[in-house]
Amino acid sequence: MKKYMPFITLGFFLIFPMLGVSTYVMHIFILLLMWTTIGMSWNLLSGYCGQVSFGHAAFFGIGAYTSGILYSKLSMSPWLGLPLSVFTVGILSFIIGLAVLRLRGPFFALATLASGEVFRVTAENMEWLTSGTLGIMLQQRLWVSKLPYYYIILSITVAVFLLMKYLLSTKLGYYFVAIREDQDAAESLGINTTLYKTIALIVSAVVTGIAGAFYMNYMGYIDPHIVFALHDISIITIMIVMVGGVATQWGPFIGAVIMVLLQEVVRSIPGLGAMHQAIFGGLLIFIIIFLPNGIVGDFKKIKRFFGLRSA
Repeated sequence: MKKYMPFITLGFFLIFPMLGVSTYVMHIFILLLMWTTIGMSWNLLSGYCGQVSFGHAAFFGIGAYTSGILYSKLSMSPWLGLPLSVFTVGILSFIIGLAVLRLRGPFFALATLASGEVFRVTAENMEWLTSGTLGIMLQQRLWVSKLPYYYIILSITVAVFLLMKYLLSTKLGYYFVAIREDQDAAESLGINTTLYKTIALIVSAVVTGIAGAFYMNYMGYIDPHIVFALHDISIITIMIVMVGGVATQWGPFIGAVIMVLLQEVVRSIPGLGAMHQAIFGGLLIFIIIFLPNGIVGDFKKIKRFFGLRSA
């Protein structure tokens, strides 16, 4: 059954729009798939390679502004931002990596956090290019229906899932895990840790940038406080993976389901909207204490707690 789970899940998502669901439910599923994609990208760099990033908002924002600037300044289709963000995010993440990958542990995390803030402040002040805090809005949308957006992000999510599965099955995946477990030992075995950390960073950044470019096309509006947001992008990404399960194949998906649904529940209850950060913080504390490996990583512990036994 476990072997067929990816096919069962894909089949469900393919036929889901045919069930006559509302546009609101379609919106939730689009966000779910987008966050799953971002979670998988973070999981590669931080879960498997051990380089904990607090700056994925930088890559998300770069991808979003790639699409937005193509539309607002060059009068081109913002959808060209998806392939073009591969180059823009790839180049900028390589430059970021030259600085931050020299650091380890909390110093690396702080450096990535700072990089996200640098790009946010830069986007605010480069009004001639980014329109500053006014943001960029798409005056015309390619589709009114959510169906095309749903299948586009589904295709991206499936492609990223297969890419991650492939990378982790090659020697790259073993090198990433070796660096995570003990970077000094990996170097003593002849592994070029700087090279492979850079590869992990670029791949993770590019995937996040593609998600950012999709967000621009789907939502139709961005500004620096939205796409470079520390809490709403970087921290939520970390929580998605930690709740679902760090360094697990299905962790980002499970975490995205929980976090997206929790966000919607919090928004729907009057008076709780302002407390969402406290609620998310409480959830994270609970996970760290009782399920340090996330729901997927500690699934056997959960089954034992409820008195369930494996077949």
